[in-house]
Amino acid sequence: MKAQEIAAVLEAFAPLPGQESWDNSGFCIGSPEAEVHGVMVGFDCTAALLREAAARGADMVVTHHPLIFGGLKHIDPDDPVGEAVIEAIRNGIVVYAAHTNADKAPGGVNALMAARLGLVEPEPLDEHQLAFIGLLPAPLSGAAFCDLVKERFSLKMLRCSAPVETVFRVATSCGSGSSFADAAFRAGADAFVTGDVSYHHFFVPQGRMIVDIGHWESEVEIVSKFVSVLREKMPTFAVYTATNENNNPIYYY
Repeated sequence: MKAQEIAAVLEAFAPLPGQESWDNSGFCIGSPEAEVHGVMVGFDCTAALLREAAARGADMVVTHHPLIFGGLKHIDPDDPVGEAVIEAIRNGIVVYAAHTNADKAPGGVNALMAARLGLVEPEPLDEHQLAFIGLLPAPLSGAAFCDLVKERFSLKMLRCSAPVETVFRVATSCGSGSSFADAAFRAGADAFVTGDVSYHHFFVPQGRMIVDIGHWESEVEIVSKFVSVLREKMPTFAVYTATNENNNPIYYY
């Protein structure tokens, strides 16, 4: 099977033109015309993931985050990106990513976030569909809402501003979504759930709260979504998930 045929299945789910202008989704390394015999799906395109792909006979890797965001001036094996590029080329592995196009796709990362929280009739908060807003099935206290978020996203901890008295209307944005906080609160969100929240974003309007669950934690479900999309359309093709799917680079002690 050609790499382009696998990409076409993913792009039917998350059309490539939907990516943001600053993004680098699509083919990163290798030719769309390359013949592939197995595909490994992961979250970040690390050297470790590429080595596992090679060991398992997968000559294409699909990840959420692109391996290369900007231009590379040199490829250094001591740099994580450079090491991964070398591993991909050494093993003849095609590298493909579906990033912001998968964030905003129907059933994509942001829709998965809203569904995990059980939001009722979530709708896009912005025209880019990088944030959603909806209602909880029933109002909760701020503390109970934090407990719900931890349970639904399998978190040991989270960061938040002062818990409010009542949370009913909730906005979500995957990854680094702090830039949508103001829009979320203007739209009436009692709480806004995202990742990578900086210190100053925790100063929120009275009666509102912001909840930081982590970048990886907010997006990793897309890995299993990619796998299900590929296996549904290509049931006899070898589709692998990395043994160590939890490759979150952030550790908590």
